[in-house]
Amino acid sequence: MSIKIPFFRSKQENPLQDNELTNVPEHVAIIMDGNGRWAKKRGLPRVAGHKAGMDVVKNIVEAAIKYNVKILTLFAFSTENWKRPQPEVEFLLRLPKEFLHIYLPDLMKNNVRIETIGDFDSLPPYTKEAVQYAKEKTKDNDGLLLNFALNYGSRSEIMRAIKLIMNDLDDDKVSMDNIDEDLISKYLYTEGLSDPDLLIRTSGEKRLSNFLLWQLAYTEFWFTDVLWPDFDEQVFSEALLEYQKRARRFGGI
Repeated sequence: MSIKIPFFRSKQENPLQDNELTNVPEHVAIIMDGNGRWAKKRGLPRVAGHKAGMDVVKNIVEAAIKYNVKILTLFAFSTENWKRPQPEVEFLLRLPKEFLHIYLPDLMKNNVRIETIGDFDSLPPYTKEAVQYAKEKTKDNDGLLLNFALNYGSRSEIMRAIKLIMNDLDDDKVSMDNIDEDLISKYLYTEGLSDPDLLIRTSGEKRLSNFLLWQLAYTEFWFTDVLWPDFDEQVFSEALLEYQKRARRFGGI
């Protein structure tokens, strides 16, 4: 499907200067919301919003690199998104292949490593092949970790972890006395990753939508009315500046 999209980005005035950051979030997670509403406002099909949103990812990756973010986790496709009309679902699941076809050379140049979280095996072959190729291609890069949540749902992730732990209990690989927060974290898709320091959600919605429920226990939240296709470095920098003002106590004083 070929779609011409009028692209209207917010004007980038006074972007964040590197020396304004005293406390950079190591791990930023983003719920990229508002593609459909962006398209509807312009009289375009919903898939046009998804296409525009895909192009924003490249710009935010570059901004994250610029501000020394180490991990960027993007909620790309949820386990609930299968409920959408079939043509939209297929379009969404073909976007990773298109994105990587266009931008993988730039990601390689910027030393970005690509990973995914979610039920990867249940994705269609054309999605898995493109993403697996990119993961293999970038596996030795040691710059920004670009982590796509694909076919991801936090409740199913937690249920999966419980089943895996139960299997290991039956096989005497773990004991009941060993089960604590650290052990449970090792059975999640995010094993080995630090929990997000900052969660950004676009489009004005203020909910988690089954995203990283375990991992976001002490994450700072930042919401913006900006729709994802209009999200840019200026808005991203606003979130980082707001993060500088937060006092993270993790339950202490």
